[in-house]
Amino acid sequence: MENKSLVSIAELSKEKILYLLEMARLFEENPNRKILDGKVVATLFFEPSTRTRLSFETAANRLGARVIGFTDPKVTSSSKGETLKDTIMMVSNYADIIVMRHFLEGAARYASEVAPVPIINAGDGANQHPSQTMLDLYSIYKTQGTLENLNIYLVGDLKYGRTVHSLLMAMRHFNPTFHFIAPEELKMPEEYKIYCRQHNIHYVEHTDFNEEVIAGADILYMTRVQRERFTDLMEYERVKDVYILKNSMLASARPNLRILHPLPRVNEIAYDVDNCDKAYYFQQAHNGLFARQALICDCLGITMDEVKNDKTILV
Repeated sequence: MENKSLVSIAELSKEKILYLLEMARLFEENPNRKILDGKVVATLFFEPSTRTRLSFETAANRLGARVIGFTDPKVTSSSKGETLKDTIMMVSNYADIIVMRHFLEGAARYASEVAPVPIINAGDGANQHPSQTMLDLYSIYKTQGTLENLNIYLVGDLKYGRTVHSLLMAMRHFNPTFHFIAPEELKMPEEYKIYCRQHNIHYVEHTDFNEEVIAGADILYMTRVQRERFTDLMEYERVKDVYILKNSMLASARPNLRILHPLPRVNEIAYDVDNCDKAYYFQQAHNGLFARQALICDCLGITMDEVKNDKTILV
């Protein structure tokens, strides 16, 4: 089997993205298999996580793999001063693939360069979150029937939000129009606006967030203001409640609008939105299981044909 890592969504071609989405669809049809029987998946989470870690571990378990790893670096040798390189090399002795979340930007890239086994980036600081992007793309495709020519509104923390950074880069293949809605302190970083211009991605910036502004959205992608990214808690307090989506704001929304959120939410989506037929964030999280099954298999060199011809499906 070919070993390959997934560090950045920017490394995936349009064809590769569509290929992975089709593989995710196959796993949604039959998620319980033994195609990874005998494999070991290590999950190394140097930063807190609920959905990402549990969905990766569930994905591995439902495919027949065994899972090892940790959720708190304080209980590992890194608390004794062990370097990231030594941790990665040590765990590579025990696992066939490593899923890693780290608080430092670039940590996943570094790990992929030193590890003898594939690395899947489960989030590195404010940089990227490619597995979240794959489940976002799968959710968008399922709800819109296409990835092409969509109006995607990104709301909230666009400065530190690694999910929106990755989604922006992935959508370069599909002629989107982005609307960036953020306060001045959390606006989309200049480097990503430069990326948009380089790849002919249309974007509009807003500071207002109201019914009229979001009326043209096909996808409304909400994000929380991430307290853990702020060194100045006073600044966090100033911006944390700036944008809150309420059900009353959806009166003029398009019929096809779907509301996404990488979760966890704090208070940026009011609870009265949960019962709206446009709310899709919990189904979005469920889609993460199938997207991550596809990513694990692909990084281990398992092909679409092997998935289609898999005889280990469990009923």
